Amino acid sequence: MALEREKTEQMQVVIGRNPVLEAFKSGKEIDTLYIAKGERQGIVSKIAALARSAGVVIKEVSPQKLDSLSGGAAHQGVAALLCCEAYADVSDILARAKDRKEPPFLVIADEIEDPHNLGALIRTAETAGAHGVIIPKRRSASLTSIVYKTSAGAVSHIPVARVANLPSVMEELKKKNIWIYAADMDGEPWCTLDYSGGVALVIGSEGNGLGRLVREKCDFFVSLPMRGKITSLNASVAGGILMYEITRQRMGLAAKQNGGCHGSV
Repeated sequence: MALEREKTEQMQVVIGRNPVLEAFKSGKEIDTLYIAKGERQGIVSKIAALARSAGVVIKEVSPQKLDSLSGGAAHQGVAALLCCEAYADVSDILARAKDRKEPPFLVIADEIEDPHNLGALIRTAETAGAHGVIIPKRRSASLTSIVYKTSAGAVSHIPVARVANLPSVMEELKKKNIWIYAADMDGEPWCTLDYSGGVALVIGSEGNGLGRLVREKCDFFVSLPMRGKITSLNASVAGGILMYEITRQRMGLAAKQNGGCHGSV
């Protein structure tokens, strides 16, 4: 399975100075540019300039990392990882909600670095009727072939925006009457809040949870009951439960009221 995943990933990599340069010139959607440390002369400098102008993440890495990315082929100190799907703008996500005549429903993945978790979140967001997903440019998995596969192709059906400053984007969303809800173990029970208006649901990273600046921009914190010995859920599982509570309320599906927790409809 690991070997299959590695081969799939290699199919998304362009290696060598001229091939990478042509990939930029042809307008291919490039996720990340990898440059060997110290390689910033001549054509490599030109490639880096094109990457910066296109907003592509640039990473200086060891020759060994490039060897791994290229599968042992000659890379000349340069490799580019292609996107499995083009990134959208946040405005595209909001326009989608407007076209559907629905209050915005966004999912924000705060530094979800495991591509399998990100793919699972995108898959659930699409099936739950979310209008789009937002991820940060740094310290996050991106739209690689692994994410595409894990999402079961959902990245082709739901816009994913990648932004440089997540807290700033969250502040802009708040100005558009979109409330920010975040999954947090110390929050209110997930099913006691009203999600009927504009909603942005934040799911924190697997290891560290919500970043400090992201946390400061949240309006509400919601939690899920932990009845066992383990005190946390996988990010994509927690996100799925919360997304479907939002969907349940928006569809007007009444929860059975037996004295326990129930959502507002």
